[in-house]
Formats: sequence, structure tokens, C-alpha cells
Amino acid sequence: MSFTVAIDGPAAAGKGTISKAVAAEFGFGHLDTGLLYRAVGRKVLHGASAIEAAETLTTEDLTADDLRTPEVAQAASKVAVIAEVRAALVDFQRAFARRAGGAVLDGRDIGTVICPKAPVKLYVTASAEVRAERRWKELTGNGHEAALEDVLADVVARDARDRERAEAPLVAAEDAVHIDTSDLTIDEAVAAACAAVRAKQGSLNFE
Repeated sequence: MSFTVAIDGPAAAGKGTISKAVAAEFGFGHLDTGLLYRAVGRKVLHGASAIEAAETLTTEDLTADDLRTPEVAQAASKVAVIAEVRAALVDFQRAFARRAGGAVLDGRDIGTVICPKAPVKLYVTASAEVRAERRWKELTGNGHEAALEDVLADVVARDARDRERAEAPLVAAEDAVHIDTSDLTIDEAVAAACAAVRAKQGSLNFE
């Protein structure tokens, strides 16, 4: 039996960490859909057209070592506004969501566009300042030079692109459970997400 958990939210809100933990807790498969767009963005940086990159994406493209760099992140945000790119990646995501045994997908339009009928929808967010500090610590911890004010500007700019794009903008689904991680520990945020999943499983009598 398939059971889909859709997790959306802006960059560095913690949805990736929460998604992996939820998948591990319940034995579900996990797909970071942002990696799809990062992989497309990376191919564009290497000279491919955005649409061609999306249509020829392979699972090997999702394992590149440089998918987490700031340059690739910005490229991903830019290609994600292209309707043809998003359309090319929809089928891959929906097929994963239907996998037997359950699936957790995290991204920006999972609960609104990719899996609007998912039994569990979470919207994970945090203030721009908190998210920028998290991203800055991640970058500097990995040896990248970055100024906190520049990272904050990038976060704000990316939020604007994600929320204002015409195709599948970042917005919380009407029936999503909101989790603001600004003042939560990782354990607290994961516990809140798992509680939402268990509540829905109980109401559906899903085992």
C-alpha cells in the first residue's frame, strides 16, 4: 500500500532533515525533489539548455558531488521557474510518490501540485534570518567563503523567485500542517512531523 508524505517549504527551513528522519522512522522511501532541479541547474551551468537537461536527466545526475554548491543552488532556482522543466520532472516525482511501502517527498510544490491528494502535507518554514544563518554555517563549515549578509540576500532573493513564479509557486497547501523551526531543535521539529504522520495513519488505520 502506498502512503505519501508531502513536505514543502523555503530553502534551509529544515525540510530535508525532517524528511529524511520521517522516512527513516516509518520505513518510507525519500526523494529530495530539489536535487532534480539542482541536477538540471548543474547541467545548465555546464552548457546544456534547461529543457534538454530536464528531459535527459538520469539517476546518475543526482549523485554529482557539487550539487550543494551556492552556484548550483542559484541555477536550480532559475530553471525551476521554467514550465517545460517542471513538466518534464513531474512524472518522475509522481511515480516515486506511488511506490509501495510509502514515500516522503520534499520540495516546494509537492502538496500543491505534485501530490495534492497526499494524506499528509507538511509546510516547514523559519524566518529568513534563521535560515540564512543555517546556510552560512553549512557553507563555511564545508570550506566555502561566504559573508552572512550575502547569504541572507540570496535567501531573500530565492524566496521571492520561488513565491512569485507563475508556474507552481511556493505556497502552503490549505490542509498542510505548519511547522516553524525557527525556535525548535531538530528533535522537536522531527517529533512534530512524526506526530502529524501518526495522526493521519491512525485515522486511516494504515499499518
